[in-house]
Amino acid sequence: MLLRLATLIFCLLALPAWADAPAPLTLTEAQRAWLRAHGPLRVGIVLQPPYAQFDRRQQRLSGANVELMEWLGQALGVSWQWQHYASQDELQAALRAGAIDLAPGLLQTPAGLRLWQYSDPYLRVPHLVVGERSHTGAVELDALEAGSAVSVASNSPVLAYLRSNFSNLDLRPSPDEQAALQQVINQTARFAVADEAQLSRLSRLQEFSELAVVGDIGFPLLLRVASRRDQPQLAELIGSALRNLSPQQLNQLHDRWLQIQYPRLSESPGLWQNISLLLLALLLASAAIITWLLRQRSGLEKRLLDARLQLSQQLAAEEALRLAQFAIDQSTVGILWVNWDSRVRYANAAAEQMLGYPAGAVVDRPLADFEPGLHMDRWLGLWRRARQPEEGALSFETQCVRADGSLLPVDVSISFLRFGESEYLLVFLSDVTERRRAHAALEESEARLKGIAGNVPGLVFRLERAAPGAPVLFAYMSEASQGLLGYSAEFLSHADRGIRSLAHPDDQADYRAIQDAALAADRDWQWQGRLLTQSGEQRWVDIKATARRFEDGRVVWDGIVWDISANKAIELALGESRAQLRELSAHLESVREEEKARIAREVHDELGQVLTVLKLETSMCELAYADLDPGLQARLDSMKKLIASLFQLVRDVATALRPPILDAGIASAIEWQARRFEARSQIPCLVEVPEQLPALSDAKAIGLFRVLQEALTNILRHAQAHSVEISLRAQGHQLCLRVSDDGRGFDPAAVHGSFGLVGMRERVLMLGGTLSLDSHPGAGTTLCVYVALDEETEQ
Repeated sequence: MLLRLATLIFCLLALPAWADAPAPLTLTEAQRAWLRAHGPLRVGIVLQPPYAQFDRRQQRLSGANVELMEWLGQALGVSWQWQHYASQDELQAALRAGAIDLAPGLLQTPAGLRLWQYSDPYLRVPHLVVGERSHTGAVELDALEAGSAVSVASNSPVLAYLRSNFSNLDLRPSPDEQAALQQVINQTARFAVADEAQLSRLSRLQEFSELAVVGDIGFPLLLRVASRRDQPQLAELIGSALRNLSPQQLNQLHDRWLQIQYPRLSESPGLWQNISLLLLALLLASAAIITWLLRQRSGLEKRLLDARLQLSQQLAAEEALRLAQFAIDQSTVGILWVNWDSRVRYANAAAEQMLGYPAGAVVDRPLADFEPGLHMDRWLGLWRRARQPEEGALSFETQCVRADGSLLPVDVSISFLRFGESEYLLVFLSDVTERRRAHAALEESEARLKGIAGNVPGLVFRLERAAPGAPVLFAYMSEASQGLLGYSAEFLSHADRGIRSLAHPDDQADYRAIQDAALAADRDWQWQGRLLTQSGEQRWVDIKATARRFEDGRVVWDGIVWDISANKAIELALGESRAQLRELSAHLESVREEEKARIAREVHDELGQVLTVLKLETSMCELAYADLDPGLQARLDSMKKLIASLFQLVRDVATALRPPILDAGIASAIEWQARRFEARSQIPCLVEVPEQLPALSDAKAIGLFRVLQEALTNILRHAQAHSVEISLRAQGHQLCLRVSDDGRGFDPAAVHGSFGLVGMRERVLMLGGTLSLDSHPGAGTTLCVYVALDEETEQ
């Protein structure tokens, strides 16, 4: 009840604070834009209770100025970024450094007007005269007799005011307001002057409980909100927000933080001492009475506890007996109590249901009615064995005859029991019909699986790991291992052998790396390679294994080993045939290039010599006979033109068969071919070749040159390009020829069967290199050819 009352009082006291929350201020769009552009605004505050104080445990600020700024933030719809300082000098330094935007609780001074823009006063803090509580009447400082001692804080702005207006007083400066009040307590000063804010804080201290306010000097502190002078918009917003606050709210702020509070009566040490003595006397009297009552009650309580204990033990025994009887009756295991004469003395409901008898029909029947094999001699033998402690429980499996004559397979367990003066054998019956059916189904499933695995044309296996970190073992391997590898499944399933032990020495590392990575990551794996049979024969196999994970952490891999020796032989033969065809093609190409070179030399040398002699003979004829017949001169000129044309034709044929520039190196040949392409197509061709290019074999140089010729021919026919770039550079141990154009491009997949591309690719393959083609419709084409540099060249 007291807790509820305190909660209600707290809510009633807090209600005015909630009710006086400031209403939001209506801002223009320009003002909102300014706040968004300059947010968050930084508020600098000096830590001086009760205006501002910092709670280190809760990491939050509180005080009159903090609460005022929170009201202004609610009215403007902004959040402040607080910066607190220990003194006004640090606050002024932060302003000059541009670290703060506004500060509450400042006094307007001529020096401050150069740095700040001040708002209208929002709080009036009077300076009060404090004296002893026994003083009567209000005190007027100018009415005091001359030489009256008045203490005042030396850092207070009121000190100069008192000196200039009250020359009759003996002013005594003190370090702070607390020291000024202490002088009044010590009677070294008659009165003290302090502002209401500091007096509200100090009046709560017990040492100043005998002091009271006796007058007002008429010099209040006018607190304002100061903002940076270079932000007049902020000063306008602060002024509007202050005008939005009601006088009731400012009075509430004053009463909450600046109201002077004197120590309450409950804080007096003497009062609490008297209350403590009274409570001690009441406690001693109560203790004496309670001791007498406890002695009177102790006997009754002991007897009552004994009676309750006996009653609880009796109830517990009865409850345990009922639970045991219920558990036996509702058990799924049949329970029989059998006497020495093999007759049943008790049967639970499960036993009656198993044997097919109604309730109570099993009692007094001999066991031979249910199991004909338990005749009296066998029963007595079981009785003697069960009574021996070292024998323990006897168990066996049999078939019981049910009431309808059907047979019920059961597991029988017999234990000896002595109850009072009587001896019994406890017979436990468990129906194993479902277990036998499941066992039979499991055997049939295993037989079917073995039959399927045995007929699969490959080796079926299962790897299993019982738990993370445990070794991986063979859980199953089909008997096909004998026919495939010559080893039995039992031999290969050993932990030190397995399939990996049969891998060919050249394939051993690859097999182990693939399998170990798959087993470590619990994922599928596949491997193709050679295994060695027991007879030493190599067989190509394809191994695939699929991983499965179980909730208990177990992982299994079901896999199969296929014999792909025949397919691999065909694949190797096909690869060898392709290699031979490529070698033959390379040889034919080499022979053709040599034949072209020979024909080019013969055309150039033989026909060149004949044409030179023919030209000389024509010139001699012209010198000897041209003047004899005017028509002969025309015929000779015509013959000379034909000879010149034939000279050019011979050079063109020889150049087409083998350009002589190839003898100067592949770099010069590329530049020569690019210039011929420019002259023929009028397409600019940019060539980039190194000055020092490693020497290249004649076959590779001719191959690269022919690929370049074919590429430029395709560009001329199909690309519709505006420019072509050709580069040749050495990259490590390879030489790269790159031909790029900015033509219309094409889809390489759509022209997969182009003889030009196929010819270039085959020519590069014959050189032992690679060719890549990058092209997209509308994006040009780039052809790159990579061939290896000759080893003797690299050295």
